[in-house]
Amino acid sequence: MWWLEGAGALVVVAALVQSSYLCAQKAAVPSEASAATQPGAGQGVVLDRVVAIVNGDLILESDVDEEMRFEEIQPYRTTDENRSRESTVRRLIDRLLILQQAELEPETAISDKELDAQLMTLRKDIPECKQYHCETDAGWEKYINAHGFTLEEFRKRWRERMELLRFIEVRFRNGIQISDEDIKNYYEKTMLPEYAERHVTPPKLETISPRIEEVLLQQQVGNLLRDWLTSLRAQGRVRIMRPGEVAP
Repeated sequence: MWWLEGAGALVVVAALVQSSYLCAQKAAVPSEASAATQPGAGQGVVLDRVVAIVNGDLILESDVDEEMRFEEIQPYRTTDENRSRESTVRRLIDRLLILQQAELEPETAISDKELDAQLMTLRKDIPECKQYHCETDAGWEKYINAHGFTLEEFRKRWRERMELLRFIEVRFRNGIQISDEDIKNYYEKTMLPEYAERHVTPPKLETISPRIEEVLLQQQVGNLLRDWLTSLRAQGRVRIMRPGEVAP
């Protein structure tokens, strides 16, 4: 799945929810069809371009640019092949489909305390942060500014990211059962061969069992989410605009 992140996070959706709620797209925005005209100019000036329409909501060229900048801040980034502009548009479309559903089932808001705790961890996990001395507030702000965001903008985006992750986890994770047999099979058929290949002594099953259970849970959530997104795409109206095409 092209939205997978590194181990230790909610693997299935971490890359999918890298950035923020796309509520700004729900308002009318200028496009090729509705460009504003500068005073004294003889023709319209395109302020932004519509790259996709998802059930009437717009994804703009500026959203894609911002998403790609936000991607650079992630401690666990997607592979280079999945950081293309095309894959970014697909990720934004899938996220918007989920957000449209999340609006119908609002969850408890993320508190400032939860947000601050996760941002503090983030400051330690981003490799590039070391050269900015992100352990200090001044260094963290300098790092965020260098990527084109203010602290307030970044906090808002990360809070919305956390809210979306919570929505997905509550919707899909509850009710999933991982048996002891599932854990044992994963340990014997997946983990042990990998440790043997690396000539490393594997941890005992009882030690690593909770981690295996988490991995298996994430895999099942990933499968459910993938199927759900396929259904949302089929039931909805998703249109990716071609270069030069004017939005309706």
